[in-house]
Amino acid sequence: MGKHTVRTAIALCAATLLSAGLGTASAASAAQTSAVRQTAPGQPVFVDCLWKPQARPDAFILACGDGNSRLSSLRWSTWNGRTAVARGVNFVNDCKPYCAAGTFRSYPVEVRLERPEPWKKDPQVDHFTRLSLTFPGARPDGYGHTVSYSLWN
Repeated sequence: MGKHTVRTAIALCAATLLSAGLGTASAASAAQTSAVRQTAPGQPVFVDCLWKPQARPDAFILACGDGNSRLSSLRWSTWNGRTAVARGVNFVNDCKPYCAAGTFRSYPVEVRLERPEPWKKDPQVDHFTRLSLTFPGARPDGYGHTVSYSLWN
């Protein structure tokens, strides 16, 4: 293969990779915009572990680092400019004898998102900054009837 052919092949590969990357970024941006549009204007979003805005997600991970606590089967009864409320299931790893060998246990839960503030990534969008879980029955060891978390910005 001549020098000219090799250079052309490298240039074509680079162009293909660059356009694929731009396409992915455009698709991600469009998906983000779509998620934000699912809320009425001025209504906050929930920002997930991957820094994507979500409106009325049916699931999300609470323990972003290791995935040992996640919410699933969420059914939203309220989503407005001040609060969002859902019922669902909290799957929590009991980490016994240690997390890698632990068992995920499920607990019915009410989820409440509150305290909307402008999102640092996009100040035109408000996001919820506080999440509370209320366990109507059984709950994971060490959890109170209600536990609250500050959400990432």
